[in-house]
Amino acid sequence: MLTFQQYLQKHTPINADQFEILKKHLTTKSFKKGKVLLTEGGRTAVSYFVSKGLLRAYTRDANGKEHIIQFAPEEWWLADRNSIYFNEPAAFNIDVLEDTEVVFISEVFMQQALDICPDFGKYNIYLLHNTIRHMQNRINKLLAATAEERYLDFIKLYPDLTLRIPQMMIASYLGITPESLSRVRKALAQKHFKPNL
Repeated sequence: MLTFQQYLQKHTPINADQFEILKKHLTTKSFKKGKVLLTEGGRTAVSYFVSKGLLRAYTRDANGKEHIIQFAPEEWWLADRNSIYFNEPAAFNIDVLEDTEVVFISEVFMQQALDICPDFGKYNIYLLHNTIRHMQNRINKLLAATAEERYLDFIKLYPDLTLRIPQMMIASYLGITPESLSRVRKALAQKHFKPNL
């Protein structure tokens, strides 16, 4: 909970006294690697804030192949907006890639935060626009960028994940095969490029 409090106080006008009032609307849970938090087609009413560890969001196609949409390392938010805001079945699965501590953030918390600190709304809007910006960039990269450009963008967005997740998951996120990713990494190595290893 302390990590989330520090995060809010760093990014929003919410102070310590206000957080004391708000924290009753939050739940913190720890999960072991492999735990499934949300299943595609299920329902959820909360967003997830990662205090420690790593989550991922993904779908499976008709052949059972996984397509990773997003990773969420420390101090990232992850939410299935289909389910939370439109009361529809969840669009993707969320599971735990490392032992992880998560803060469950309800809509009650968000509304109370706005009531107590109206300027919190500015940060909430920023988060929404930032999510849209990243998704637009991701769509653009998947449609128009080379595999190398996608990999370099991945490293820029997730600078510490190259050693924390299997290469096959990185390939899934990039929309390429593991073999193609190996070729990209080899080509970059020949150019003397080194990711954060």
